[in-house]
Amino acid sequence: MAGNLVGWLHRSHSSVALVDCDHQRSSSNWISQALPDLPIIRLDNADAVLDELPRLACQFDFVIADGPGSNTEVNRAIMLWTDLAVVPCKASMFEASALQSHISVIRQAQRIRNGPPLVMAVLSMVGQRFRLTHDMRKAAESIGIRVAESQLSLRQAFADAPGQATFVWEMGSSAKRAELELVKVLNEIFSDAPLLKDFRNPDLSPNQTKMKE
Repeated sequence: MAGNLVGWLHRSHSSVALVDCDHQRSSSNWISQALPDLPIIRLDNADAVLDELPRLACQFDFVIADGPGSNTEVNRAIMLWTDLAVVPCKASMFEASALQSHISVIRQAQRIRNGPPLVMAVLSMVGQRFRLTHDMRKAAESIGIRVAESQLSLRQAFADAPGQATFVWEMGSSAKRAELELVKVLNEIFSDAPLLKDFRNPDLSPNQTKMKE
């Protein structure tokens, strides 16, 4: 999700940087090939995150931080500075049972900061089994987490884009359905916070997004 957020903002001519705090480095490896001129910062520990994120926030319109998908000190540090936390969730019973553990880090930050970050869960890799999707939504709602109405299906294009150093909106007709799903999700994410609303346009693809005047 971090890579797609970076690509979308870059297409809107925003000043954006990617901060990769995940030891797998999947998002920074993707973006370094797809957008070789885009600033990428790799941070390995919580102290570095706490020091660098506020400095970067003064230099760019948007800073997208990709954290490890677990309850770690690095994630805690990210949540102390982020405005909006996007939590991708697979529609599976394992994810449903683990969601509350993932969200606990965000809740701690919200108590410390007396409000932020906002949080939105996005269902991804959704198959045809409606029951799992329904259970995942119920699990999120039961702990007070907003779930995006739009969701990402299990489509090959989403897996192929990073390997091809591109984005689904640049892959042509074969990825059109994936593009439409992603545009809906991104528009919903960008409508979730006042700072992001200027980038929301449900009728436009990323290639057509207008710059803010």
